[in-house]
Amino acid sequence: MSEFQDPLAQKETPKAAFQQIFKIWKPHFVSLMIGIVFSLIALALGLTLMASAGGKIAFAAMGMAIISSVFLKMLGGGRLCMRYVERLYTHNVMFKAIADLRVWFFSKLSKGAAAGLGFRHSGDVLSRLVSDIETLDGLYLRLMLPFAGSILTFIVLLVIIGSIHIPLAVCVAGLYFLAGFVCPIISALITKKHGQTLLHSVAQLRISVLDFIHGLREIRAFGAESRIEDLLEDREKVLFYKQFHQAKKIALMSFISFVLSQIAVLLVLAAALNIGFHGIGAAHIVVCLFLVITAFEVVIPLTRAGGLTGQIINAATRVVGVNQDHVDNIPKGTEQAPEQTDIQFNHLGFQWDKNQPFVYRDLNLTILQGQRVAIIGPSGAGKSTLAALLLKVIVPQEGNITLGGKDIALISEDSVRTKIAWLSQNTHLFDDTIRQNLLLSHPQATDDELWQALSEAAVADVVKAMPDGLDTWLGEGGIKVSGGQGRRIALARTLLSKAPILLLDEPTTGLDADTEAEFFNILNQVASNRTIILIAHRLTGVEKLDKVWRLSDTRLISLN
Repeated sequence: MSEFQDPLAQKETPKAAFQQIFKIWKPHFVSLMIGIVFSLIALALGLTLMASAGGKIAFAAMGMAIISSVFLKMLGGGRLCMRYVERLYTHNVMFKAIADLRVWFFSKLSKGAAAGLGFRHSGDVLSRLVSDIETLDGLYLRLMLPFAGSILTFIVLLVIIGSIHIPLAVCVAGLYFLAGFVCPIISALITKKHGQTLLHSVAQLRISVLDFIHGLREIRAFGAESRIEDLLEDREKVLFYKQFHQAKKIALMSFISFVLSQIAVLLVLAAALNIGFHGIGAAHIVVCLFLVITAFEVVIPLTRAGGLTGQIINAATRVVGVNQDHVDNIPKGTEQAPEQTDIQFNHLGFQWDKNQPFVYRDLNLTILQGQRVAIIGPSGAGKSTLAALLLKVIVPQEGNITLGGKDIALISEDSVRTKIAWLSQNTHLFDDTIRQNLLLSHPQATDDELWQALSEAAVADVVKAMPDGLDTWLGEGGIKVSGGQGRRIALARTLLSKAPILLLDEPTTGLDADTEAEFFNILNQVASNRTIILIAHRLTGVEKLDKVWRLSDTRLISLN
């Protein structure tokens, strides 16, 4: 097991989260504003159509033909076309904005402490990448657009009904304000905390499902299928309960909004009977009635969207807050790594969290260029933490690390990692061809270089025997090859990088004794001109090493 832990992520404030999201969406600002304009035009056409239709009916009943049918047809056709254009345009813009957000998320994830080094549950990362980011499309489509429409509708109600009868306009506008602004805000406040627990439940369920899929062989081997099914069912029930609980609250606010809309309609009908409001003509009553009914149709979706505000806020903080603890603390560095690659850990002190004990303090270690060394120790001693520090994934609280005499804090992350090729205990083979898996470490490598790396890893003959050779599809996690063959392909990928330092973190975990010995025999024969740092629980006895240290109780003890 890796010693990496999952430190508590720094809590991102909603304000900072939305500022970051809008910064990412800045290139789409004009397009987003155009989408809002399209939405307002479509809404204005709809309000004009209904008000005009009401006027035509009223005037027709009075034997007058002030509003022509052609005009209404033009309004109806224009509204239909504008609504189609608005939906097509706004969704297209939002797809692009969400795509940029996903790219930003992956970029931040790949540069942070969760960058595949064992810090985060894959289910949690997947939940942020899929569910949380998809939730954020509601920020524009379900909040910003309806909110802009509600402002326009509020103004239209005040102006048109106010030109007919000011007291009636004030009453109707007041009811609209309560239904279209106050109810959504109350709904958002009620569901904000609940939205956080709901997103957490979704993430936990996804983590469980992925975990059980990965452990399916063990589940079947121990006959635990029914127990796992019961466990998943229980977690689904928890999620469904929370969803139902939130739906009830949203439905309550929607009901209140609906009641307010009906009160507004009753006020117009009361005005028609000269109850409370006097002096309004029949034609104007019909216009007001049609306009009020149409206006309050905008309120219902806004109230429902307000109920989802809590989820949108928490989705924003989860997406923007990924790796926040680590990324901001890592010195960026601007210098290039030197050609000389001696490594020194100088009086190093590190702790994962200020409330936890130090993993080690005043640790000193020198690894000369070209040396083959091993660092061994029990689980939890901090061996893999040294690897993370050297890769500049995390930073020490005390002391420093130098590469070729230069502090790695001054060296850019990319430059540091061009000097170090990393092979871990959880090496991943992608669901792609052998060629593409190898090219990950050296995109410009020729076929001759690929075969050379495979030959050095003693797996070239196996690949040549495959029907498609380098273009053989490995399947998910390299399922189409054995564990030993997959580990050799991973070794070939590491050797292909040409990095002068090979960092091997428990590279033979999960292999049987014979395959493990063969792996190290291969390693002994290759990379003779590289620095090799082997991190392991124990040694097999076949490794060729210049120095061996044991890490225990925060100290390094030389064994030779």
